[in-house]
Amino acid sequence: MDSLDARILLALDDEPDATALALARRLGIARNTLSSRLQRMQQSGALREFTRRVDPALLGRGLVAFVSIAVSQTSTPRAVEILRSLPEVIEMHATTGEADLLVKVVARDTADLHRVTSRILSAPGVVRTSTAISLYEEMPLRIRALIEEAAKG
Repeated sequence: MDSLDARILLALDDEPDATALALARRLGIARNTLSSRLQRMQQSGALREFTRRVDPALLGRGLVAFVSIAVSQTSTPRAVEILRSLPEVIEMHATTGEADLLVKVVARDTADLHRVTSRILSAPGVVRTSTAISLYEEMPLRIRALIEEAAKG
């Protein structure tokens, strides 16, 4: 990603509903240049899907928890496949340390969280879990500061 790509992302962040023509004019580039760069960023994964901006609380899933999961090493692929199938699992990372996976889940309430964590624990190969409930979001995921640094070149 170069500084122009970063400037495009910042312009999209400022005006997500802007037309390609308006963005190109704002950035001082040709519309075809903008389109090709956007397409390349989508294909490379630099520009992710719009649904990442949706707040799960607006979908009735306001409780956020982080589940550390220890998995039998021979069963990790199957366990990951099952975890991916759960709509309440919204993020998953392979980790070092005592747990093999760190999973961010959302739920309606604590009873719903218990249902979700029980499903996680019943997945083949899951040895144990540990759950921490988020009390509130101290700072949401932020990428803009990194993009601003990249835009400086």
